[in-house]
Amino acid sequence: MRLMMLVLSLVLGIIPLFGVAWIFMSGMITIWPFAATVDGLFMSLILLALSACFLLNAYWEMRDRGLLTFLHRKPAAAPAKTPAAKAS
Repeated sequence: MRLMMLVLSLVLGIIPLFGVAWIFMSGMITIWPFAATVDGLFMSLILLALSACFLLNAYWEMRDRGLLTFLHRKPAAAPAKTPAAKAS
């Protein structure tokens, strides 16, 4: 069941990114010269927020499953410290 949630979160996180690409390809937002319609701006913001929510859920699922251990490397052990001699 949790595997299905991970797959569904990844799919639903990637699909809105195709919508953002379509907005750019259709000319609702152009980079140079910069021009954008209100519809293009708000739709792209909504799609990016939707994608971020699902991809964040997928990240949490992968972290809970231990699939992202390479991102959380443990720091190298510090060299052993020798006790300093006390001055008398």
